[in-house]
Amino acid sequence: MQPLPDYERAVIPIEKFTQYILDPIRSKGKAIAFERVLGYTIRNAGKLVENIRAQLGEYGATEKGDKGYGMTYEVIMELTGVTGRQAKVLTAWITDKATGEIRLVSAYIKNVKEGK
Repeated sequence: MQPLPDYERAVIPIEKFTQYILDPIRSKGKAIAFERVLGYTIRNAGKLVENIRAQLGEYGATEKGDKGYGMTYEVIMELTGVTGRQAKVLTAWITDKATGEIRLVSAYIKNVKEGK
């Protein structure tokens, strides 16, 4: 399976994490899972962005279709968090029709690797 198209230039907005995914008020389930399993919170969201960016080219991307705004993809990657534990993290991406940029639109922990 091929990596995400143009993954080297993919945009990963820090605000997606600080204002949504890791925000325990706006996205309670996702935020709790990222904190408990991988140790990521709003305070160290930049480390999660770096981790995703560093791993992005190592995993295959699956096309999920175009609903009118651009082709969407999913990349499931195994990340090791600041806790030392590992988890499969599903990341969702779109190639924006209007701008041509590929950017992250969502992420969540898919499952935890036991024994860590």
